[in-house]
Amino acid sequence: MHDYSPPSSPPLLPAQWSGAYISYWSPMQPDDQITSGYCWFDYTRNICRIDGLFNPWSEKETGHRLWMSEIGNAERKLSHKQKIAYSREMMDFGVALFEMPEREVTPFEQLYLPRALLQENHAVYAGNESILGQTADAWTFTKQGKDPSTYYFKAGTDLLLRMVTGDPKQHASVRDFPCIATHPIPDWIFDTGKQ
Repeated sequence: MHDYSPPSSPPLLPAQWSGAYISYWSPMQPDDQITSGYCWFDYTRNICRIDGLFNPWSEKETGHRLWMSEIGNAERKLSHKQKIAYSREMMDFGVALFEMPEREVTPFEQLYLPRALLQENHAVYAGNESILGQTADAWTFTKQGKDPSTYYFKAGTDLLLRMVTGDPKQHASVRDFPCIATHPIPDWIFDTGKQ
């Protein structure tokens, strides 16, 4: 890229943001799944919500796919999960789909994606490249005892485009965010009674 000066410090994530995500592996193995969902993060309230098919989750091993909606409230230290397992069963007329709903409340310490994640982990700039058709700044870091992570932000902004954990030449977890929005998130999104 010509005439592009790299950012001097890693960005904070927006105070409030939401977006669709697509979760997959690189390279894809025969049993790997591609899943998708939607997430909302509100750092002003220290709360997040993630809805989608769970990945990794082996339908071959468990006998079902798992959809989950989780509202994680780090202020109250609680997570409200609504799970629905979808399983296929052979019937005389073909394959039928059955759902098995379940709810649970568990402890919750911090948001899955902290706003200052890059600063807290001393991320270093790793260049820029094209991600989802846009120029992106890459920031990389390694947490102690974990695989390296690279986060890609739309160049010169705080908009997250992709998260990669692990080595894409071997087997890395990838999550793409093709459409991020930063408008205020309505209260009802985090209402556990309407989950």
